[in-house]
Amino acid sequence: MSEHGAPVLARERADSDAVLAAVEAADLRLVRFLYCDYGGIVRGKATHAAGLADRLEEGIALTSAQMAMNALDQLQPVAGMTAVGEVRLVPDPASFVMLPYVPRTGAMMCDLLTLDREPSPGCPRSFLQRVLRRADDRGMSVEAVFEHEFFLGREVDGRYHPADRSLCFSTVGMNAAAPFTDELIAALEAQGLRVEQALPEYGAGQQEISIRHAPALAAADNQIVVRETAKAVAARHGMVASFAAKPFPDQIGSGAHVHLSLWDIHTGDNLLYDPDRLPHRFSELGAQFVAGVLDHLPALTAITCPTVNSYRRLQPHAWASAFVCYGFDNREAAVRVPSTFWGREQGTTNLELKTVDNTCNPYLALGAIITAGLDGIERRLDPGPPLDVDPGLLTDEERERRGMRRLPGSLDEALDELAQDKVLGSAMGEMLREGFLTVRRSEAEFYRHRPEEDEFASHYARY
Repeated sequence: MSEHGAPVLARERADSDAVLAAVEAADLRLVRFLYCDYGGIVRGKATHAAGLADRLEEGIALTSAQMAMNALDQLQPVAGMTAVGEVRLVPDPASFVMLPYVPRTGAMMCDLLTLDREPSPGCPRSFLQRVLRRADDRGMSVEAVFEHEFFLGREVDGRYHPADRSLCFSTVGMNAAAPFTDELIAALEAQGLRVEQALPEYGAGQQEISIRHAPALAAADNQIVVRETAKAVAARHGMVASFAAKPFPDQIGSGAHVHLSLWDIHTGDNLLYDPDRLPHRFSELGAQFVAGVLDHLPALTAITCPTVNSYRRLQPHAWASAFVCYGFDNREAAVRVPSTFWGREQGTTNLELKTVDNTCNPYLALGAIITAGLDGIERRLDPGPPLDVDPGLLTDEERERRGMRRLPGSLDEALDELAQDKVLGSAMGEMLREGFLTVRRSEAEFYRHRPEEDEFASHYARY
């Protein structure tokens, strides 16, 4: 198979017996059963290793109400998510890792199953798997990766301050963060992730870690692994790592740009690459996928940029994109088609969605992005001509002539768009859609009545 579709994880598909053997060999005491909720918070329960064999089969009980918890730990009224009823946290053995930052502990990502062993209609991870089966039915596999930008800071008197004031890409910044970065990379490698780049980003104390792409489900799992690991390693260095979209009002925001490619499951060819489609060699199917993402982008943004704080980042000239548009190597466009690498054109052809940040639930985000793109393919949509300028430099009249909408300016506006999007809503299903909307609307309402400084500090701490 070509480069981008090749196996990319150091860990192999593991079955339950292999997990049990690894836990026994490492003399682990606890194994965490993890999930990510609608508020983008990683939660879970831990089982003692002595009971792991049973738990692998039967899962761990979780109240049905838990998925209605927002990021403020406030339960919300969602049908089917009440004090009555249970689901089971059932782990995926393929996601097993031994955690290098806590003693004698492993972890696995979980699906939420009903008591009759069916995927819960409110489970984000099951949603992504449903979407991937749709792609598989079309003969496609999906590879993806999240870029990871975050801030390192220190808490002083209840407020957070950047850990350094270095310049973008500067060696001063590299040196300041070097002990943290080295330990972070070692911890990620110990969990089977391949780190490709590490650098000080634009903001004071801001870092970026890029890892290797993976099949889409593993890519979503990996997003959680990176977040959890960076926060744990930062704490060991007396710092607090935050993946909030805009944790400091005077600094650039942090994104989690998603890179994605489609592969023919029979031939291993990159379906986004067409050597005869000059000048960019980006296929017609790829253009249709982009068109679908753009068509649903105002609603999609509610899922990929799901906090009140996210919309402080989505501003013109902030390298985050504020308009519905695409371009080739245009870093102010919502969808960028990056240039390929010499001699590896097919293997490195991919698309990048910039309107994503790490406060998202990665399963919901990837599932929604792929749903939108598949809709573009099914409807044979045309994205129109690519944009080769910063859209923020165009006049309102020029943007209107090009059909270039402004992205939602607030979480409220984005949630309204999502509530009206029938394609995304149908793919999510009623319980998942209503649960997500209810949880995120409750957060928007909460911060509407709080001072801005509380919003920044709260998002820094929670994410």
